[in-house]
Amino acid sequence: MAGELSISFWIPTAVLTAALVIKLPTIVRLWRDPLLRAVGGLLLLACAVFVFVAPSTIHWTNRVTGVPNISAPWVYSLLTAFCGSCLVLIIVWREGLADRSAATRRAIRRVVAVYSGVIVALWVLFALADVPVERLRDLDTYYVGTPFMREEILLYLLAHTVAVLIAFRLVWNWVRTDGLDAWLRWGLKSLGAGYGLNLGFDAAKLTAVVARWSGHDLDWLSTDLAPPVASVSAILIAVGFILPHAGQYLHGRWLIRLAHHELRPLYLLMRTVDDGGPAPLPRGGPEWRGGPEWRGGPEWRGGPEWRGGPELRLTRRETFIRDVLLTLARRLDERLRRRAHEAALELGYAPDEARALAAAVAILDAVEAGDHPAHVSCSTP
Repeated sequence: MAGELSISFWIPTAVLTAALVIKLPTIVRLWRDPLLRAVGGLLLLACAVFVFVAPSTIHWTNRVTGVPNISAPWVYSLLTAFCGSCLVLIIVWREGLADRSAATRRAIRRVVAVYSGVIVALWVLFALADVPVERLRDLDTYYVGTPFMREEILLYLLAHTVAVLIAFRLVWNWVRTDGLDAWLRWGLKSLGAGYGLNLGFDAAKLTAVVARWSGHDLDWLSTDLAPPVASVSAILIAVGFILPHAGQYLHGRWLIRLAHHELRPLYLLMRTVDDGGPAPLPRGGPEWRGGPEWRGGPEWRGGPEWRGGPELRLTRRETFIRDVLLTLARRLDERLRRRAHEAALELGYAPDEARALAAAVAILDAVEAGDHPAHVSCSTP
């Protein structure tokens, strides 16, 4: 059971650490962005919570400091700071950084003040409590009947429950807003599910505590049920904060690659017009034997320039197509284009589609007419 319990702590730690590592380059590159710094701080706090709440780390902390159960206020403080940072981040994320209102700033200051006060109170109560016996797994239920420690346990659970309830309400009110980006909506749903599970964590802990006060033993709710619930909740919250950023980034990259692919037929057609020979050999770098799209002749010997990123490759392809189209512009038959446009409209095509079809007809006619202008020198896309 101890091994399983440790796994329930280290799995979310690994997921949260992976999320932090994924975000770290962006955070470092855009360090001036307060929202990114807040996301990084929140993920760091979440990682710290699960590192220090593991039984092996609890024992190590108590042994190093020489104070029995000093891990309790330390873990409670990390968890409280995480709750406060979640609320601040959601408030800032929802309201935006560009034009925060006075009400938003007051809300942030209120959250920081309240949860900072809770952390101070946790340490004061621990200093007043008598907790000589080290408890690695069941401290909450073991000491819940002792003076000051009883108040400390209840304080951290109430602070956590209030933060989760507020965050849950903010997220689910936000997710019902019209016009949200799909990735943001899925991220908010993951956050809502994570905070919902956190309410289950609080319910299990509080039930076990109240049972102890009434003379019953439901410790398994606190020691066996609450930890895995918290682990799944942490994973969902990490996904909720990362999904909008990662999803939008990957979606943007996919659109760039899709545009590059969709321009290939037009690019190949323009290569039949731009038939002045192979592109010039780039200077430096290893030789590369390209495929048909990259060749100017039977065999094209290129350099590393073709290995540019997707944005650069798309720009090169678009530039190549525009340059060749400029050479065809004076040969386009405007009357044919207008007739094709009118015919497309009569067939029921939308205006934008009709214009695109008419342009394609005119370009194909110009290409098939032959007697093309001289080669236009440009870099291979």
